[in-house]
Order: sequence, then C-alpha cells, then structure tokens
Amino acid sequence: MNNTGWIVINGSIATEKFLDYANMIADAAAKQEIKTISLKNDDVLTLLCPKNGMVSSIQNENKMPDFAFFIDKDIHLARQLEQLGIRVFNSSRAIEISDDKIYTYQMLHKQQLPIPKTIIAPKKYHAGNLSSAYIQEVINHLGLPLIVKEAFGSFGEQVHLIHNKKELTEVISFIGERPFVFQSYIEESEGRDIRVQVVGDKAITAVERRNNKDFRANVTNGGKMLPFPLDETIEKLAVTAAKAIGADFAGVDLLFGQNKELLICEINANAHIRNLYECTGVNAADYMISYIKKELFQ
Repeated sequence: MNNTGWIVINGSIATEKFLDYANMIADAAAKQEIKTISLKNDDVLTLLCPKNGMVSSIQNENKMPDFAFFIDKDIHLARQLEQLGIRVFNSSRAIEISDDKIYTYQMLHKQQLPIPKTIIAPKKYHAGNLSSAYIQEVINHLGLPLIVKEAFGSFGEQVHLIHNKKELTEVISFIGERPFVFQSYIEESEGRDIRVQVVGDKAITAVERRNNKDFRANVTNGGKMLPFPLDETIEKLAVTAAKAIGADFAGVDLLFGQNKELLICEINANAHIRNLYECTGVNAADYMISYIKKELFQ
C-alpha cells in the first residue's frame, strides 16, 4: 500500500503535547501500513495564482498526499487542500465551527440538541461596555451566578464564572471587542464533566473529569480523569453532537444537568488523546486511522 497522509500541526505552537499527538497518529498509521509525513503549517506553501492554485511541501514540493490529518486550526490551509481534492480529517468547516463556540452552539441548537441556556453577546466594534439595561436583562434571563464564555479559546482559559452585576460589567469590559456568550451556570456539574471521544459513528471511550478546586473540569486547570462507562444515551448524544458540526473525530464535553439530564458543553475537533489513552487504555489514534482507511481506501 502506497497511500500517504500529511499530519499537520501549527508551527507556532509545535509543543511536546502537539508533537506527541502527531506521533501517536503516525505510529497508528504505520501499524496499518499507511505512510505519513508530519508537517508544520509553515512547512507548507499555499500559492494562489490567476489560473490555478497549489499547496506544496517545502521538503517534497511535487508530491501531494492522499489525505491530511489536521491537528491545527489553520482553516485556510485545510480549505485549500480540500479545493485541490484532498480529503481533510477533520474538514475545514468542522474545524471552523468547533473553533468558534458561538457557531457550535448555533449548529447544536439548529439540531435541537440540549445545551445550557445561552445568550449571544452583541457584536462590538470598539472597546466599551454594554448598556446597564442590557446587562440586567441578561441577568433576568439567566440568573446568578452565570457563565461568560469567549467564542475562541482553549483549556477553559476564556471561561468566567460571574457572581454579580459588577463582576459581569467588568468582565464584559475586559473582553472588549472579542465575541462571547452568556450562559446559565450548571451548578450540578460544578468542577465535573464527561469527555466522550467520537470516531465516525461511534463513541469509543469516555472519561469523567473532576476538579475540586475550580468550577472548570479541564485537566489543564488541575482536573483529574477517571474512566466513565458509556451507555446508549451518552453515545447517541455525543455522536449526534459531532455530526451536527460535521466532524469525523471529536472530543465531546457533556455537563451533568438537573434530573440526570446531559447537556452539551463544547465540541473539540482537535481533542488531544494522550490523557485519554493513559486513563482508559483506549488508543483513539488506532480507531481514527481505521476510520480513514475505511473512508478512503476500502
């Protein structure tokens, strides 16, 4: 088998964590006799010309891949590869939706999937605050405490827990022109959530993340992982959520709501898989490569 794939990471954040993810994918591909080349996005030249366009690797400019595995958010590069007929996992559109939490919630709402009650903040073109009347109306709808979540961000760093109107006013001013949402605070899920790893039409494993020191369950913020049993309800919700944004692979985060209801918190199209493997023994990379192989070569 001579099939070749590019594994693309971002050159500006080529940290050990991202390189490890790329290596896990490369090792899984090698086991299934698929050759891969790991590239940073600044190892690739994207050229647009009046009559044609091209994407070329600096190392091997004449050889194009059969597919690209994207561990990056460079949607312009992903889209250009797609325009050249190369299958990208995940697609540029899935990456774009996942990266923008507002877009994600809109797609989930379109499918009538359960999410926390959400208000999209008005777009601002300059720094400053929203009117006191608007801020009060948000509080009237969502109550206190509530969550302010920026549209773009990772590891929970752009998520704020708000206890009163003064804090809310200050956080809105701090965020400035960046897009964000207001959300109801799900007290039942304080410091805990479920991360479900989806590959294609299946949820392959899940973990519960717990944090006793922070309202956010993210491992980066000190949370711990425990294996969590999958059942039909969790699998169906997670797979449907991933499909709502068109993702081949996704880490779907679920919150514990009232009366055992599950709510979709976020969908990560570039969810790292090392911690998942160490916690559950399930290597998502093997499943991802099997999925790619089935999609393209069988």
